[in-house]
Amino acid sequence: MSRQFEDAQLGDMELFVLAADAASFTAAAERTGMTPSAVSRSVARLEARLGVRLFMRTTRQIRLSDPGRLYLAQCRLTLSQLTEVERQLSRQQSQPSGVVRLSLATGYGRHRVLPLLPRFRQRHPEISLEIQLSNRNVDFAKDRFDLAVRARHQADSSLVARKIEDSELVVVASPGYLARAGEPKTIDDLRGHECIQFVLPRTGRCVDWSFIVDGQDVEVSTRGSITCSEELDGGVHLARHGGGLYQTSRFLVERELLSGELIEVLAPFGGRSRPFSIVYPSARHLHKRARLLAEFLLDNLGPNARARG
Repeated sequence: MSRQFEDAQLGDMELFVLAADAASFTAAAERTGMTPSAVSRSVARLEARLGVRLFMRTTRQIRLSDPGRLYLAQCRLTLSQLTEVERQLSRQQSQPSGVVRLSLATGYGRHRVLPLLPRFRQRHPEISLEIQLSNRNVDFAKDRFDLAVRARHQADSSLVARKIEDSELVVVASPGYLARAGEPKTIDDLRGHECIQFVLPRTGRCVDWSFIVDGQDVEVSTRGSITCSEELDGGVHLARHGGGLYQTSRFLVERELLSGELIEVLAPFGGRSRPFSIVYPSARHLHKRARLLAEFLLDNLGPNARARG
């Protein structure tokens, strides 16, 4: 699209309106701090562009021509619309409003993020939230999301990932399963146990289990006859009902560990964690409403939030 207006032309329109209101180039000049000749030249530029006389001039006064009256009405409308749009945009920046589209990893979203969002809405009642729960990677351009929260995200230099917190991993099982199969005491003992598997949607591979052995990070491939995908909570429910051992984030099983429905095992080899991050396109200018939500989550999750609490 070619440009129809130069930057100075809107200024010329504004000076034309001031001169028409005052019926004087001199009065318009005094209001703007310009000289009368500069105002006159500005109006002359508009007349040359339009090919019509906007003012009838005498040595003592100016008055609008018929084309000038028509042009004045349109200039008033145009300038008032621009002023109103700028006022609305400025108000949105000072008091953000509109919709933020947020995609959340399912388990983390349910247990960590969703409980916080009513408090965010109380602080910012003009901001609406559209939330998707999914463990699949987000196509920001196609799906029009503003933010995503993920444990694992594709290595993509076009994305910004800001870590929210490290989520501790634990291995759990039901009392009934442990009574039947025995409690594993070492990593090698996992070979003789039913280990509930979780499949990564992106790769289709089962997630290795993570431990610390003799001060070293270790990844272990386990085996099991039950495989879950998409929903981390699915493995938790299976473990509660005696389906086997399951490694997952502690926040997913805190309630069950307190109630005794699940028991933590292999604690001496624990300490590994999984980072959860806010992800968004690096090239996209985040609206203030999206930035506010991102900062709210960073402030209310993780070690800083726990220290304040």
